[in-house]
Amino acid sequence: MKKTAALLLFLIGLSTFSFAQKFAYVDTDYILKNIPEYQAAQKQLDELSVKWQKQIEAKYTEIDRLYKAYQAEQILLNEDMKAKRENEIVRKEQEVKDFQKAKFGVEGVLFKKRQELVQPIQDQIYNAIKEIAEASSYSVILDRAGQSNILYANTRYDKSDDVLKKLGYSTGSK
Repeated sequence: MKKTAALLLFLIGLSTFSFAQKFAYVDTDYILKNIPEYQAAQKQLDELSVKWQKQIEAKYTEIDRLYKAYQAEQILLNEDMKAKRENEIVRKEQEVKDFQKAKFGVEGVLFKKRQELVQPIQDQIYNAIKEIAEASSYSVILDRAGQSNILYANTRYDKSDDVLKKLGYSTGSK
């Protein structure tokens, strides 16, 4: 009985050892802080952001001035003049919102500039992580910065298609 238990423990240990995977982590914040090109790109993006924010604030100050002037003169204006002033204020507010969206929106200039300047650096980091992972036989590399995100995972350990099959769905191509 003792020999069977020992053999069983040995086999369990052996099977666990054979499935052992190597994990590692990186800190992308630390990596980025140590790349001069990234720091220069970030500085350029910050300068653009500050410049556009000042323009937006100046336009809102102008709108506020127009609104206060309208409120002060509202009693003296006829209906046609009131409508003109209100329309001008609304139009200027819309212009500022459109400017803000064009500069800071999802498809805005800042987003595109960030992709242009930062994306190549991020791609280089990803490729370096992948090379290190493959050279050192790491199955998974996690990012310590912010949340734990998987940056690289060996595809042979990806069981997503198996889960889809088990649920009765067809598998897609990755």
